[in-house]
Amino acid sequence: MISPFQTIPMRVNGQQREVTAPPMKRLLDVLREDFGLTGTKEGCGEGECGSCSVSMNGQLVNSCLVPLLQADGAEIETVEGLAADNILHPLQQAFLECGGAQCGICTPGMLMAARHLLAHNPNPTLEEIREALAGNLCRCTGFIRIFESVLVAATLREPSDHAR
Repeated sequence: MISPFQTIPMRVNGQQREVTAPPMKRLLDVLREDFGLTGTKEGCGEGECGSCSVSMNGQLVNSCLVPLLQADGAEIETVEGLAADNILHPLQQAFLECGGAQCGICTPGMLMAARHLLAHNPNPTLEEIREALAGNLCRCTGFIRIFESVLVAATLREPSDHAR
């Protein structure tokens, strides 16, 4: 008898993990339900809002659109992976200080998109930030505080953090 489940290994926030589940189960659901990483949010479930954004093999992806099978052996980073040793990542600190986070639905995706931007462009312009976050929707802040948070975070980052 062929099992409808597969065991899929992956590295999540630096830890080797595996899950046995249907291969078409969404990565979003695996992260939240199987691994208990509820920081990643579901906004639309259609890849339109960016709330579920995570890093997969260094690329920003909407985890609601990624079937588990595509994460086989992947390196996944979620919003929970940003802070280290109970110290907020500079992006998290900037969002806190600048009021870039309000209701919290879009915040994890915004943080991950901003993290991806700063990893590739440590000194972005406001226009580059707008473009990098264009796939993430927010209904609370009007985006200005979010953009300001990313600009502030770029100045807070340590040189060693650019490679993180």
